[in-house]
Amino acid sequence: MSTLKTKENKYNIAVIPGDGIGSEVMESTITVLNNLNLDFNYIYGEAGDACLEKTGYALPEKTIEIVRNADACLFGAAGETAADVIVKLRQEMKMFANLRPVKSYPNTNSLAENIDFIIVRENTEGLYIADKEEFTDEGAVAKRVITREAEERIIDYAFQYAKDNNKSKVTGVHKANVLKKSDGLFKDIFYEVGEKYPDIEKEDFYVDATAMYLITQPEKFEVIVTTNLFGDILSDEGAGLVGGLGLIPSANIGNDGALFEPVHGSAPDIAGKGIANPIAMMLSAVMMLKYLDENESGEKLENAILKLLTEAKVLTGDLGGNATTNEVTNEIIKLL
Repeated sequence: MSTLKTKENKYNIAVIPGDGIGSEVMESTITVLNNLNLDFNYIYGEAGDACLEKTGYALPEKTIEIVRNADACLFGAAGETAADVIVKLRQEMKMFANLRPVKSYPNTNSLAENIDFIIVRENTEGLYIADKEEFTDEGAVAKRVITREAEERIIDYAFQYAKDNNKSKVTGVHKANVLKKSDGLFKDIFYEVGEKYPDIEKEDFYVDATAMYLITQPEKFEVIVTTNLFGDILSDEGAGLVGGLGLIPSANIGNDGALFEPVHGSAPDIAGKGIANPIAMMLSAVMMLKYLDENESGEKLENAILKLLTEAKVLTGDLGGNATTNEVTNEIIKLL
């Protein structure tokens, strides 16, 4: 799950600020990372709406190569071209696992105080494959693809994640009562793979029931593994449980690369005002640090963020404060 340093004992980090508040939260996060005792070499790439207008491409080949040659990638946000950027990067880099931690923090609008689970979402198939969707004489048709190879890979990743992070339970989410073949296969594979992990509890729920349980008993989940569309929907529900998208990081992991991004989007309504909340981007950087096996630095940054939220003295407007992005950045640096 980790990568190695380059020969110069330095990490090459691809940086794609993107659109809207992406550049603001990225600048904030880079400033904080530069206050850790680590050696980063940042290589900047362009992508997103502004890049499309400037170059004619939402995701230029040069940017893909930057990501391909980096130890990890930090991504800010994309606007209307998000699908053309993020989905293509996932496909190009074969980033098969999307990780969305859902954790309640102090002084946020969380539904409960003890929420702490992660959604492991399959990233390469399902309904989100453009060439499997087409118009017909009657309307349109989308083909849902579920393969044994991809589902075994993501389910095994989820169980291994649970083992590596001292989690005791993995929940498989599907709709096998209706999608008897495709989700029936997913359910079968879930228990087949689970046999390799006898010390981890296994359970499975229908996706609609899971959506309800996330509201009524979110504290009972630890690791959720599911297919692409279901994971996308449940991830945003998870964000709602813990105060909104401003606190949710994410990771896209493959065998040959990883990309880390907040899930809040480009927020054009507040872009350029200096009031964007950088915490989701910083928490994405925490995930990157742990991916790079820089666990001590990752915990140090995460603890600084936790202290900032606990003290609740320097918070942006979405968290009930009136601090600017720069003020939050400076406070995090002090707390480091």
